[in-house]
Amino acid sequence: MRSAGVRWMCRSSVLSLFFLVAPSLTAQAIRLHVDLTDAPRNIYHAQLQIPAHAGEMSLVFPKWIPGNHRPSGPIGALTGIQMEAGGHPLSWERDAFEMYEFHVSVPAGVDTLNVSLDALTSLDSAGAGGPAASSNLLDLNWNAVVLYPKGAKSDDVSFTPSVTLPAGWKFGTALPVARTTGDDVEFAPVSLTTLVDSPLIAGVHYRKIELTKSGVTPLHVMDVGAEAEPDLAMTSQDVVAYQKLVAETGALFGARHYRQYHFLLTLSDQVGGHGLEHHESNDSVAAERTLLDPDLHMLYAGLVPHEFVHSWNGKYRRPSGLATPNYQEPMIGDLLWVYEGLTEYLGNLLAARSGLLTDEQYRESLAETAASLDHRSGRKWRPLEDTARSVQTLRMMGSPWQNWRRGLDYYPEGELIWLEVDSIIRQQTHGQRSLNDFCRRFHGGESGPPKVVSYTWDDVVRALNDVAPYDWANLLRERVAATSTHAPLGGIERGGWKLVYNDKPNLFTQAEEKLAKFADFSYSLGFAVGEDGKLDDVIVGSPAYQSGLGPGMKLVAVNGRKWSPPVLHAALKAAQGSDQPIELLVENAQFFKTYSVVDHGGEKSPHLERVPEQPDILGDILKPLTH
Repeated sequence: MRSAGVRWMCRSSVLSLFFLVAPSLTAQAIRLHVDLTDAPRNIYHAQLQIPAHAGEMSLVFPKWIPGNHRPSGPIGALTGIQMEAGGHPLSWERDAFEMYEFHVSVPAGVDTLNVSLDALTSLDSAGAGGPAASSNLLDLNWNAVVLYPKGAKSDDVSFTPSVTLPAGWKFGTALPVARTTGDDVEFAPVSLTTLVDSPLIAGVHYRKIELTKSGVTPLHVMDVGAEAEPDLAMTSQDVVAYQKLVAETGALFGARHYRQYHFLLTLSDQVGGHGLEHHESNDSVAAERTLLDPDLHMLYAGLVPHEFVHSWNGKYRRPSGLATPNYQEPMIGDLLWVYEGLTEYLGNLLAARSGLLTDEQYRESLAETAASLDHRSGRKWRPLEDTARSVQTLRMMGSPWQNWRRGLDYYPEGELIWLEVDSIIRQQTHGQRSLNDFCRRFHGGESGPPKVVSYTWDDVVRALNDVAPYDWANLLRERVAATSTHAPLGGIERGGWKLVYNDKPNLFTQAEEKLAKFADFSYSLGFAVGEDGKLDDVIVGSPAYQSGLGPGMKLVAVNGRKWSPPVLHAALKAAQGSDQPIELLVENAQFFKTYSVVDHGGEKSPHLERVPEQPDILGDILKPLTH
């Protein structure tokens, strides 16, 4: 999974073969119909016909949602639950300890339990927060509207799903369609695993773009929904870039573990921003004008490639702690620095190789990531692995004191770690091998229907040693399990570049400041500030922190003049090389105080600078694998 709008046991075995159209089951399928006609006011109505038996029966609502790595199933939004059998209403009871479990007593002579429920979607969109629908669009994640028998494996429960769309809306999904009648769509029977892994988007303004040539398999389709028709105007250059992305992934991994693939792309400022991976599709939401605005285009360039990579790294190859048999079993996130970190590295790399990013834009993005992590004060007490284990709590926290607390750093720091691994392999083998070889060996195999092949830490180390012998175990333990004072910049430095700071704006930071309406002084004063003057975060140990400033305080004036970004930039420039502090008048909970901030270093924005006497390994890494 990747948040949009910001950046950011046993040997391997085949765990399951789950995407076959109809699981081999003795019980009949659960019939599920979802009425989506109320989507514009963010309520979905569901009806389930569940095979039942006389006596006590327990049903569960999906709790641990793949890609979220945490118990994010929107149980609080489940409402209007009614159960009946044989034409008579039944009383049900929620479990006293497990909020996701429901008990009902089924009378004799009944073989079907009818359940109706509503899903309120105004606060949740694929676990990322924000509404799942607007007046013109909807995003249906099936886990929000299903119940299934307690204790059952998701591979062993069969569903026959169907939907009623708002009048005239078009849809996209990887689910196999059985028939369409007007606004009613019926899908072929699938396992619960497949159902939850196959979201549906729909909307008034919709465009279907085929990215593979006629007759070429597997089929790759981009389903694009937008708030307005002009926002669907993907350029021919972007179409070529996404076609190139398909080709580059084929060259990188050497196999495809899906029957067809759907890029579900929603362009909206109203629907909750997110990126969520699935085996045969990805569910990505970007800003409305992403295809039209160069800054938005650059900031969102890595979103779709990231989620696409997950089809191989995360869905096909999956850490054993995340390969659970159903949605009630807890997940263990120790290897998220592989699941998400390697995907972050490959997603951004593929954005450059496919032409969605220029090489310069890629380097500016990498510089911003490296600088942010190198100033992450919390790394002194919290190892990277703990950010992965703590995903259940960290994803719910806001930005105040994030620098000291740390956030989901296994994404960006994982990118730096895998860049370092790639650089080491290339150096050790004198350019004969690279991480490309690891990806082909570890994520390749035979093409075909989706399946899950789990792995452990030892499997990762063993596969790396097969590509290039090295003390990978020790290196990765140092990077993942130990605390440190600086970010792992070895990949940049081995790659023939170095991280530098100067007064030239970073391309990515500049675009983010413009669109999110804030000013970033992180690497000088030590804080970012919104247009309303509110300090978003303050870096522990920075000049601002030393003066007594903290997140949530509101900047009012700079050196006696009303605050604005130009005024603060001018004050920072004037203080460079002098012995005068910058005086900041700040409001804190209705009280005002002036803080003296000592910073004589001037403007500081991160960039990568070429080291001419070293080989340009990073440049080699960026080269496309196809022509």
